[in-house]
Amino acid sequence: MEYFDYYLYGLASATVFPAVFFPGDNPVVGTLSSFASFAFGFLLRPIGGLVFGHIGDRMGRKTTLMITVIGMGISTAAIGLIPSASTIGIAAPILLLFFRMLQGLFVGGEMGGAAALVVEHAPAGKRGLYGALLISGAGIANVASAGLMAAFGAGPKSFFMEWGWRVPFLLALVLAIVAIVLRSKLEESQEFKELSANRESAGAKRKSPLREAFRHPKNAILGILIGLPQSIAGYIVLTFGLAYMVSKGTQAQVGFIGTMIVGVLQIFVAPMWGSLSDKIGRRKVYIGACIAFALLVYPTFALFSTQTAILIWLGMIVGFVIPGVAMQGTLQTMLVEMFDVEARTTGVNIGYQISNTIGGGFAPLIATALSAAFGSVWPVIIYVAVIALIGVIATAYASFRPDTEDAGRLYDSAAEATATEPSSH
Repeated sequence: MEYFDYYLYGLASATVFPAVFFPGDNPVVGTLSSFASFAFGFLLRPIGGLVFGHIGDRMGRKTTLMITVIGMGISTAAIGLIPSASTIGIAAPILLLFFRMLQGLFVGGEMGGAAALVVEHAPAGKRGLYGALLISGAGIANVASAGLMAAFGAGPKSFFMEWGWRVPFLLALVLAIVAIVLRSKLEESQEFKELSANRESAGAKRKSPLREAFRHPKNAILGILIGLPQSIAGYIVLTFGLAYMVSKGTQAQVGFIGTMIVGVLQIFVAPMWGSLSDKIGRRKVYIGACIAFALLVYPTFALFSTQTAILIWLGMIVGFVIPGVAMQGTLQTMLVEMFDVEARTTGVNIGYQISNTIGGGFAPLIATALSAAFGSVWPVIIYVAVIALIGVIATAYASFRPDTEDAGRLYDSAAEATATEPSSH
């Protein structure tokens, strides 16, 4: 439900916001301005990650998840109520940026709390599968957001540009209420309960989760670098890709439907990648997906240029469902296994949110600027390849908790050696 809100903004920034909030004679400038507002929301994601990571590691993952979904629902619904720039002038894009930043703040606390809660509840040998279910949820968000945009965009364009696009944003408030009811039933994991009980019985002073996360600075830094390829995958293929295909003459409706197809596949494919990582190791799956992303991005955009719906949808599957979902379905479990329980929410948020800010947040803006400056998509291909290479190197050098379940089976020989060391828990 939370990523429904975030994906809506990505779809609207590629198709609606340039005309509604950034009108002008030059469509490229309008698209750049819209993607700049898209990137702006990522600036508060690391702050949200630290704030809500602290709350999650001190007060519990459930508390964090309740706060974030309420804030996300309100800020997303507010975007749907902002008048256009033709009505209130410059106040319109200013309000858009304000609520976009609030979106970034609240979504910044989402993945760390959710990943820690889900993976800590997972049975032995199924952490990868359970962690990947979060990405199945994101797939549902893809289907719902793109489906609503496609449905309201099926009518007259004037209606969609004035009112139709607003309805999915307003529905975020209804979904937030549903999420509050669901999340009120969550229970903290046994691992977190034991940690809290030990703290109280020992009367120990609570350590700063941020300080604990950086007690192993190598993992904190590598977590950010590992997350870069997965952070740009969706935003290059699905967000910039949508703007790219529209610029080639394709109807936005084709992109919306393609995003729905991708979302449906993501629901089922993500657990398959997660389960595979339980069998052969997170590291192998993630590195293989990074390499595949670098190799498949060119064929993806070649298919986008055809203006043929079926080939465009094939390109979205080739470019995102194969490599992107594999990376996303593996990352959060890897990050959970890189940090101790007392700093886990904060540690996951550091890697996930900072990588999404410096990678994914600016990816559509960078890709649009590169393709406009060089008149070709090739600079975007090179950009993707460089980011993928960074991810491969960082993943190869990452280390995991010595008490990770099945560590000797899941990781390479170097990790097997550390798996025999005494656990700190």
